[in-house]
Amino acid sequence: MPDLGPLWLSLALAGITTVILLVIGTPLAWWLAGTSSRWKPAIEAVTALPLVLPPTVLGFYFLIVLGPASPVGGFWVRITGEALTFSFSGLVVASVVYSLPFMVQPLQNAFESVGRAPLEAAATLRARPIDAFFSVAVPLSKRGFISAAVLSFAHTIGEFGVVLMVGGNIPGKTKVISIAIYEHVETLNYAEAHVLSAGLLLFSFLALFSLYAFRRGSPAYVR
Repeated sequence: MPDLGPLWLSLALAGITTVILLVIGTPLAWWLAGTSSRWKPAIEAVTALPLVLPPTVLGFYFLIVLGPASPVGGFWVRITGEALTFSFSGLVVASVVYSLPFMVQPLQNAFESVGRAPLEAAATLRARPIDAFFSVAVPLSKRGFISAAVLSFAHTIGEFGVVLMVGGNIPGKTKVISIAIYEHVETLNYAEAHVLSAGLLLFSFLALFSLYAFRRGSPAYVR
């Protein structure tokens, strides 16, 4: 029977990361979908950087930014007494940044497909912008929210390079399922590695299959 500790830790990390991304990714995607600012391409490029940068590059800079010697890491140590590096909190910070494009891009596409007409119609009924957003834009963007949440959760579950560099391999603290698989392969324990890898493969397939099945069966909004 394989050790399920890394699995539960991975699920906790993915769940927390997805919730945080929904909170910070939704307003960012909303702004990107509606703005004509000259800064939009730069913000989109920064948001999408994790898609093209090697995880080791991100992990290296996370070690610098989150380390106790940095302003961010030092502030965290002063208020909590613990370092962000090689901790679960550090994994959450790194995972939020690393999975950000998987949340923002589907939401931005969904918001852009809604357009301005429904919001303008809501405004004629004296709906405030915040009311129009939650009562009109969010329901019409349901598919985008589900896609973003599923992709962000699944991507976080499968992280390896970033979590290895930021969190290391501390059982019960930073040893997620991808790190456990790597450790089993290193020690030639292929049986355990196969069980965890097959489980991760099955989870990834089911997550994507469910997402595509939902998108196929759910009617798209047409302006």
